Amino acid sequence: MIKARITVTLKNGVLDPQGKAIEHALTAMEFSGVGSVRQGKVFDVELSGTDRAKAEADLKAMCDRLLANTVIENYQVEIA
Repeated sequence: MIKARITVTLKNGVLDPQGKAIEHALTAMEFSGVGSVRQGKVFDVELSGTDRAKAEADLKAMCDRLLANTVIENYQVEIA
């Protein structure tokens, strides 16, 4: 069994209205020192098998085809 974590974030320069709303909410809640907030998403994936190279290739294909919009998002794959 192979476990992986995929982190997807918006590319620099892409507007992040949800991150901006969180930033304003934190300021309104009197958390000081919050300069900027960017939001993203995390996927924890378990794959059967033990071939790390195949798993990494499959995970990258999953990101390219479904989990990330590569026009506006970056992703990082970490295999445990």
